[in-house]
Amino acid sequence: MRAEQKTDMGFINGCAMTFKAAESLAEQIARHVGRQIVTGDLVEGERIQELRIAKELNVSRGSVREALLILERRHLINIYPRRGAVVAEMSAQQIKSLFEVITLLLTLIARRAADNWRQSDVESFTSLVEHMQALAREGDIEGFYEGSFSFFRMAYRFAMNPYIEEMLEDLQPALQRSYYLALHTNKRELQEAHGFFKGILEAILMRKGEQAALLVDDFCRHLRNLVLDSLARMKQIELAWAQRSRR
Repeated sequence: MRAEQKTDMGFINGCAMTFKAAESLAEQIARHVGRQIVTGDLVEGERIQELRIAKELNVSRGSVREALLILERRHLINIYPRRGAVVAEMSAQQIKSLFEVITLLLTLIARRAADNWRQSDVESFTSLVEHMQALAREGDIEGFYEGSFSFFRMAYRFAMNPYIEEMLEDLQPALQRSYYLALHTNKRELQEAHGFFKGILEAILMRKGEQAALLVDDFCRHLRNLVLDSLARMKQIELAWAQRSRR
């Protein structure tokens, strides 16, 4: 553990921060602030105050600045000269661009997974998909959301390409932000999404790479459209409130 990690022991959500060997303090701060952006506690255009975060978490401003650079790389904030860090816009064009890249990467992984899975891989995937079915029935949005990204992370290794894995890790927070919005504006999506995950896994286990890739493409298109609809509704609500406040 680096010296800075020893001296910057702080508190997140009222609990002492614990360090993982492979996760730096800056990465933990980035994860904490990133979660606030994903869930909408920090909204687009809002300024990220370094000093407030440093005091809140009892860490150095240097660690916060390092965390902000991580968040910029992960497309959750923009850093401007003299203005500082601001939560990134969530626009229709940004969503379309994000899903264009995500679709290409995930369809590639689906093909490779169909070719390369081994029997030892099966149980963890099938157990997770069964668990997600139970979460969908219960309407557990948070649990289903976490399960979805566990599914993605488990699949990353089938890329067998460190550059693809790194790209997906950097794009994942922006995807999480989009997916969180979609699930929280349409609870019926849980069953629909589970159907896609189940179908993709079945195609992979039958070694039908092209079928799995087509299902991934369909899911990404479906999710993109759902996010765009959710975003449009959210913007309409924001506009209506702005108009009412001017009266």
